[in-house]
Amino acid sequence: MTENKSLDFGSSDLALPDDVRGPLLEHLADLKERYLKRGWGNRVGFGSRPALIVIDLARYWTQPDHQIGTQADSVVEATCQVLAASREAGIPIFFTSLAFDMADPPSPQNKKLVLRLTPEDAPLFDLDERLQHRPSEKLILKRYASAFKGTNLHEMLTSLGIDTLIVTGLSTSHCVYATCRDAVDSFRVIVPREAVGERCEIMHMVNLLDIDIDLGDVMPVDEVSRLVRATVAGSED
Repeated sequence: MTENKSLDFGSSDLALPDDVRGPLLEHLADLKERYLKRGWGNRVGFGSRPALIVIDLARYWTQPDHQIGTQADSVVEATCQVLAASREAGIPIFFTSLAFDMADPPSPQNKKLVLRLTPEDAPLFDLDERLQHRPSEKLILKRYASAFKGTNLHEMLTSLGIDTLIVTGLSTSHCVYATCRDAVDSFRVIVPREAVGERCEIMHMVNLLDIDIDLGDVMPVDEVSRLVRATVAGSED
């Protein structure tokens, strides 16, 4: 029986009704088993050269009083756990936020989500202070959902010999998913389950399952942290 427990992040107005959550979780678990029987959803595993990317954990997304912000404390805390392991192991760490520029020409996507922003809102795209971002950790300012599109992230990763990309942050259905989708052709993708989040509960559940089936390995944050340390320690033997 799948536990009917609400997420400890997200927006209350976008949460599942209690009587829907349990059956949905059971259905998603059954779907995963059916995919596994078809040979889908196998594990990619860790390589020997991991890097970590923290997607869009800036104030605009991690503070629920902003237009598309949400309650994300647990996601930030879990990401900080992976950050601590990554810093201890000395692996490359990347962050992303929006390349906020009011002068950017509009795109068709702007008709889907109309952001109520002014030039004075630029500080909202500063990283959440709890991450304790360091000057040695690359900050990528992106204009699209994927951290790869329109940036030199791929070139930086390949120049470092990276074969495994650990993806954390917000949001599961959009920027996290898009980054995983673009990463998967060149890198093993690892997603610490508790370190990604989404304002909408059903979108988080469905997209996290899709990532686990098709793009990378969704794993507990404790296991990811352990493997980061073990992978680097093993490379020094």
